[in-house]
Amino acid sequence: MTMTNNRQPQDLTPRQIVAELDKYIIGQHNAKKSVSIALRNRWRRLNAPENLREEIMPNNIILIGPTGVGKTEIARRLAKLAHAPFIKVEASKFTEVGYVGRDVESMVRDLMEIAINMVKAEKTAQVQDKASRLAEERILDILVPAPRVQQGFEVSGSPSESKDDYHKTRERLREMLHEGQLNERVIELELSTTQLPMMQVMGPMSLEEMGINVQEMFGNIFPKKNKQRKMTVAEAQRVLTQEEAQKLIDMESTTKEATQRVENSGIIFIDEIDKITGNKGQSSGPDVSREGVQRDLLPIVEGSSVLTKHGMVKTDHILFIASGAFHVAKPSDLIPELQGRFPIRVELQSLTEDDFVKILTQPRNALLKQYVALLETESVKLEFSEDAVREIARVAFEVNEQVENIGARRLHTIITTLLEEFLFESPDGITKKELTVTRELVQEKLSLIVKNRDLSRYIL
Repeated sequence: MTMTNNRQPQDLTPRQIVAELDKYIIGQHNAKKSVSIALRNRWRRLNAPENLREEIMPNNIILIGPTGVGKTEIARRLAKLAHAPFIKVEASKFTEVGYVGRDVESMVRDLMEIAINMVKAEKTAQVQDKASRLAEERILDILVPAPRVQQGFEVSGSPSESKDDYHKTRERLREMLHEGQLNERVIELELSTTQLPMMQVMGPMSLEEMGINVQEMFGNIFPKKNKQRKMTVAEAQRVLTQEEAQKLIDMESTTKEATQRVENSGIIFIDEIDKITGNKGQSSGPDVSREGVQRDLLPIVEGSSVLTKHGMVKTDHILFIASGAFHVAKPSDLIPELQGRFPIRVELQSLTEDDFVKILTQPRNALLKQYVALLETESVKLEFSEDAVREIARVAFEVNEQVENIGARRLHTIITTLLEEFLFESPDGITKKELTVTRELVQEKLSLIVKNRDLSRYIL
C-alpha cells in the first residue's frame, strides 16, 4: 500500500477500505461505508487545488447503536489503516470550563502527544543502524580505553606499537561483541540525566495541560548530571542505542511533521456523546455542566487553534467521529450548533445469532482463535465443533435479549464461564491435552445459568 507524504492510503478506494475493515468487524456495512468515504475525502482534499484545500471541511460522523456492536472498533481500525494519529475519549469525562476536571481541549493536546510519539518512533527506526554503530563505539571505548598521551608521547611502549596493539585489541573485541560473547560482561556507564525540581500547581490544571513544556523550561536552567550505572554489555547496548537515537532525531522537524499529521489526518473518537445531552427542563444537579461541555466542544469541532506544549494546533481538518447508544436521548437533543457539525449519522444494527457465529470464527482476531492460542501456550489443543459455536451464539443472543444488550461483549462473558474450569486447571496438567468443545458441553455448562434468569443477571 503506497502512502503520500502525510501518510494517507493513496491507493485505497472506499470499497477497499471496507474490505480491510471486514477482516476485523462483522456486518455494519453502512457505518463502514460512511467512514471509508470520510477517509477517502481526506486524500481527495489534499489533492484538490490549493485555493480550495482549506475550504473543504471534513464530514464528521455520529455512530448510533447499542454497546458492543463495533462502533469503537471501526474508528480504531480506520485510524490504523490510515496511519493516522487517533485518540478515543469519553465525552462524560469532560467538564465545562470553570469546573474541576478535564477540559475538552485536552483531547487535542493528547492527540498531539500521540502524533509526536508516532513520528519519533518512525524516525528512531530510520536512525537505528547509525545509533547502534555509535553505541558500539561507546562500549568499545569503555572496554578498551584509548592509550593515554603525556606531552606528545604514549605512556608505555613506542607510539606506533602501542597504537597498533590498541587497534588490534579493539577489533578483536568488536568481533566478540558481534558474536555475543561479551553480552554478560558488566561494565560501568556514564549516563546524563536532568534533575527537574518537584513542582505542584494549585488548581484544576497541571502545567502539561496548560500547554507548557516543563522539560524545555527547566532543561536549560538545570545542569545535566552524569550518573554512573553498572550493567551488562547487552543492556548497555540497548540503553546507549536509545540515547544515541534521541541525539540523532531533530525534534524541530519531528514536531512540525506531527503537527501536520494531527491537522490533516488526526481522528478523534468521542464516545458516549449521548451522556452529555442533559435532560430538557432540568437545570440543576449533576446535569448542570452537560450543555456547557457541548458548547466547549463546539469551537474545537468547528475549527479553532488549541495551545499545546508543542505549539498551536489547528483543529479545522481533524475528523471527529462521535458515538452513543442514544437509549434515552436522541441526536436531536444535542445543541443545534453541534448537531450541524456532525452531518453524517449512521445507525448500527443490533447483532443477530448469525452475526455472533461469524464474530466467533471469521475475523483475524476472532475470540475462539484467541482462546485456542491461549491454551496452546500450555500444550492444550482446543477445538470447537460447529454446533458448539452455533450454541454459544444462540446463548449470547438469548441472554442479550433477556438481560441487557451488550452486543459482542457478551461472548467474552459466556466463553470465560464455559472454559473457566479448563483455564484454571490446564497449568497443573489435570485437563486433557486435547479438548473438543461440543454442543452438549456448552449446554451442560451454561443451561442452568441461562434458564435461571436471576443467575444469568449475575453471572452472564
